[in-house]
Amino acid sequence: MTYEELIGRLDPTVYRSLRRAVELGKWPDGRVVSEEQRSICMEAVIYYETNHGIPEHERVGFIDRESKKPRSDDGAAPIRILN
Repeated sequence: MTYEELIGRLDPTVYRSLRRAVELGKWPDGRVVSEEQRSICMEAVIYYETNHGIPEHERVGFIDRESKKPRSDDGAAPIRILN
């Protein structure tokens, strides 16, 4: 079985576990995820999301650039100091 076949057959529960390990930096049992493990898990998660049609806005590392556009009125008001 190739790496691609293995990732393609991942169970959604395993995918969520790998994604959580990448996000938190630890396994469900509390052990720390090494840098090598994190890299491998991240690759597997990205491959899974790409091949299983996970919407782009739900993918790991997604940045919503639409909501980051500057607005003319940011709702900030000046502070007035009363003596």
